[in-house]
Amino acid sequence: MRLLLDTHVFLWAVSDDKRLSGEARKRILDADEVFVSSASIWEASIKAGLGKLDVDVNLLIGEITKSGFSELPVRALHAVRLRDLPHIHRDPFDRLLIAQAMTEPLALVTHDPILAGYTDLVIVV
Repeated sequence: MRLLLDTHVFLWAVSDDKRLSGEARKRILDADEVFVSSASIWEASIKAGLGKLDVDVNLLIGEITKSGFSELPVRALHAVRLRDLPHIHRDPFDRLLIAQAMTEPLALVTHDPILAGYTDLVIVV
């Protein structure tokens, strides 16, 4: 299975945070490929700049490769897919992750149950 980690799941995975469930850890370890969107780095950068997230974004970039994950760039097709998404969720970063998951396709691993309203590609952990 190919996974896309939402921003929180990625942050929890690289910091060994206890909020990352055993089920999520197992899915990540068992996956064929695990992706982190460049949109997640963008979101973390914005939140760090606003003082809402205490993270060194430069180190975070290195954690993608160090963890054995792959970066998923935001592509034009992902942006276009956003146009057709219903407005179930208002967060633009989460909506972009959904669009990426649906376009690639990838299973999106998230802690946000609202995102499951978009597609069966969402795995809530």
